[in-house]
Amino acid sequence: MGFLDSILGKTKLPEANTDKLFAISTAAITLEANLGLKPDGAAAVCIKPMDSSRYEAARTEIEDLLKLSFKETGIEYSIQKDEFNYVWVVLKDKDFEDLVTNIQMVSQILIEQGFGTQLLAAVYRFKGEDTVYWIYSFKLGSYYPFVPSGNQQRNTSLEFRLKSVMGRELPIEKDEAKWYPMWGMPI
Repeated sequence: MGFLDSILGKTKLPEANTDKLFAISTAAITLEANLGLKPDGAAAVCIKPMDSSRYEAARTEIEDLLKLSFKETGIEYSIQKDEFNYVWVVLKDKDFEDLVTNIQMVSQILIEQGFGTQLLAAVYRFKGEDTVYWIYSFKLGSYYPFVPSGNQQRNTSLEFRLKSVMGRELPIEKDEAKWYPMWGMPI
């Protein structure tokens, strides 16, 4: 954003940053070995609501590519909206690498179709004693843990422990105020 834009109040939404999206692949090994958290076979991409014919074209392209991927890998997918009208591309596969690759593919398609500013997060679910979600913020280009522990409550002590243990393997968002809870995820 330039000086004149800031004076006139114009803002440009940040594009999605997918540079560090694959970091979760190697981190999954440490999560299982050190913390007993295994990938649960579910992941998703969250997209801000939008109404346009370009969205329908992107949705069709995503579905076509996921159908091809399904033939090769057995991945299951659905596209749905949550209670806040956010669009979710939900993927299920026992092979974690396939999930990560397909999350990247969906994200890239949306960016190529001009929806980079609409991408909010990629979410990976892990299970152990607790259910842990690793959320990748496309705007920040970093991950953070989210551990729900009941009725709109979160286990912040476990989230901070995860940050401490995984800080060397994942680009974790340093500002905990940006660790937004994602209640009502369809995964």
